[in-house]
Amino acid sequence: MSPTHVYRVTKYDPADRAPDGTYHGPLDTDSDHGPVDAAYLAAVRAFAEESGVQRLAVREPGIGGGSLPFRPGPAAREHPLDGLFPADLTGFHDGAVVALPLALELLRRMLGGSSVWCRLATEDGFAVQVGWDQYVYVTTRAPCPGAVARTRELGLFADPIEASPYDPAFDDAYELRPADQEFWERVRASAARGGAGLLEEMYVDGASRWHPLGGGGPLDSVRAALAPRALLNVWPALSTDIAGLLAALPEEFTSECVWEDADGRISNGLVDEDDRAELARLLAGARAAALLPICVDEHDPLFTGVLPDPDGVVRARWQL
Repeated sequence: MSPTHVYRVTKYDPADRAPDGTYHGPLDTDSDHGPVDAAYLAAVRAFAEESGVQRLAVREPGIGGGSLPFRPGPAAREHPLDGLFPADLTGFHDGAVVALPLALELLRRMLGGSSVWCRLATEDGFAVQVGWDQYVYVTTRAPCPGAVARTRELGLFADPIEASPYDPAFDDAYELRPADQEFWERVRASAARGGAGLLEEMYVDGASRWHPLGGGGPLDSVRAALAPRALLNVWPALSTDIAGLLAALPEEFTSECVWEDADGRISNGLVDEDDRAELARLLAGARAAALLPICVDEHDPLFTGVLPDPDGVVRARWQL
């Protein structure tokens, strides 16, 4: 591949930067949810059009900062992509290809401080990433003097830099274990022995769906419903000893609560000691539940896998 050209697109005048690059000008770092955000979108559109880009792939999507909040009862959770994707986020997953207008609307949500993030990229090297404080990074395969000029007309600045700090090359090692046929046979065998009882489908970072595995029965219906490139964690079955679960809670805790309600629906949410009373009330009507650790060192599913693409290659870069 030819060398890339990386532009830092911001509203911050380079004349107001210290020698180390730190900005000391008068502008704040918040979104205006209006004309400035619109200027960012127009600038990115200019870079995309000059690069011949009309569609981009969503990479490493995430919502909610790592976990959805605990909400007792059936109350609806915040949907940061309302109006762009269905409530179950169908179509928003790693590798999903979206048209440029939808990509720009995703960019608008990220600039506006919504609890959603993703990289946007093409296979030939064009990429857009949103950082903190209204910094946008655009990577192209050829210089884009027209887009740079258009960015300046919009009142923004497109500063050439060596590399985007959000380039995947700077990421930590990512998960490579495929959820292949061997993985599913392992799931089936473990479920039949009474080990595996619950499949966690993390379809974007920060949001999961949960699937009971039964007693080793057919998994075809479960597999068919999984989102592409999902991270899969296999856990033991939920416990029906709700009283014992609550009695064992330490004075201070933060856990992922997973519960099955009286209608058989499985839900999850982040809970801590401040939720103790509400948790007891909620689980009083549950069929079964579990409290899973969220600390990386203690997060220990029976086994994990990542859904490969149809050609068998794992392309999702899950950070574990």
